[in-house]
Amino acid sequence: MNSIVRYGYLAARGWLTFPYHLPLELCDATLCLMIVALLTLNQTIFELAYYGALAGTSMALLTPDLWEPFPSFSTVQFFVAHGLVLVGALYLVWSGQARPRPGSIWKAMLGLNIFAAIAGTFDLFFKTNYMYLRAKPKNPSLLDFLGPWPWYLAASEGIALGLFVLLYLPFWRQLQNSTERGR
Repeated sequence: MNSIVRYGYLAARGWLTFPYHLPLELCDATLCLMIVALLTLNQTIFELAYYGALAGTSMALLTPDLWEPFPSFSTVQFFVAHGLVLVGALYLVWSGQARPRPGSIWKAMLGLNIFAAIAGTFDLFFKTNYMYLRAKPKNPSLLDFLGPWPWYLAASEGIALGLFVLLYLPFWRQLQNSTERGR
């Protein structure tokens, strides 16, 4: 519903023009995945959403690339949508309804790279900058510390893998402890 209202707002302001404002940002995909995960409890979809939410969406909240000043509708909507994605991931984990499984890191990395390839192809043809694949955002972000294009893309890959490993670590320890207790 939040996204529908957002697109209505953009259309009312005359800002909804092709090829911009398409759901080709990682957070857009993560939002869709989280909704499906919450509704279906599909384990693979949850895992993709989990890593996207806690590694990617949290980064967007820490270094937002806003195009209207607070307290505009788009700024409030940005924080609400991103915050709810995080809440959804934490709810599923803390309620015990879902948790990452062994091998989920590699599935999430593959999903991330497939989505980046789709967004990057679109960027190439339409000269857009979804996922900041063609240039860094204007606002300060972690990417500023990772070198110029295209090196920051390679560094981002390593950081994503590192964050995914850290996000899996509590579950790996639980598996190790339960295996040891079972002996």
